Amino acid sequence: MKDELRALDETRSALIDLALLYGPRVLAALLVLAVGFFVGRWVGQALDRLLARLELDVTLRSLIRRVVRLLVMLLFAVMALQNLGVDLLPLIAGLGIVGAGIALALQGVLGNLAAGLLIIFTRPFRVGEYISIVGEEGVVVAISLFTTVLGHPDRSRVVIPNRKIVGEVLHNYGAIRQLSLAVGVAYDTDIGAALGVVEGVLSRNPRVLQEPAPLVRVSALSESSVDIAVLPWVEIADYGAAAGELNRAILEALRDKGIVIPFPQREVRLLGDCPAQEDADRGSPGRRNRT
Repeated sequence: MKDELRALDETRSALIDLALLYGPRVLAALLVLAVGFFVGRWVGQALDRLLARLELDVTLRSLIRRVVRLLVMLLFAVMALQNLGVDLLPLIAGLGIVGAGIALALQGVLGNLAAGLLIIFTRPFRVGEYISIVGEEGVVVAISLFTTVLGHPDRSRVVIPNRKIVGEVLHNYGAIRQLSLAVGVAYDTDIGAALGVVEGVLSRNPRVLQEPAPLVRVSALSESSVDIAVLPWVEIADYGAAAGELNRAILEALRDKGIVIPFPQREVRLLGDCPAQEDADRGSPGRRNRT
């Protein structure tokens, strides 16, 4: 019993000695880390405001802010370790070995990281632009170091790994898109009047951009109609709504002007009504019609 009490007293004494020896150093190291956290956040915010005045891309601003904040915190962490008396050379060597192993295990993740840096610095697209890539399309909602997020009109989101984007054919629509509408009018219609009606509809719709100017032209001479292509430009957010509004407005405007939108039709003529031909038709398995 006395031996156990003696061992307990020795342990307590050793802990008290360690606390007196290293306690102030530990407290100072924690204080340095806390100061580093707040200093890093302040420097990051100040740098972000400066970059915003330079009108730098928001994704690149975010990357620079995070890197600078991380470097500031890393500097304060080194100061804290030095205050504790830690030898940094063996620690750096050990971290290098561990980092090599992690790099081998996370090749896909590092590939996304490298691709993300390439996207951020080359900027083939930006947040808010409409793109089509690897079979997906949508508005770019966010660009991070590892993924790119696209938003769909149905409010769903598609997350694409950055390594799937680099090296692929990219279709960047930018901030506006061109609608591709069509309407057919009868062959006896005054084409100039029909084009004027469509152009008037486009000029009155607030969603249609006047610069670049919308295109209205005869696109084809079909079997039963003269087809008019209607190609206006609209903002990305108005793309879905504008198509429905314009189709309805064009239909109503053409009806008001008495311009006919013909149904698909085909004229069929029956030839050979003479008696000799009728006798021949009766003897044949089936009467042949020519169209």
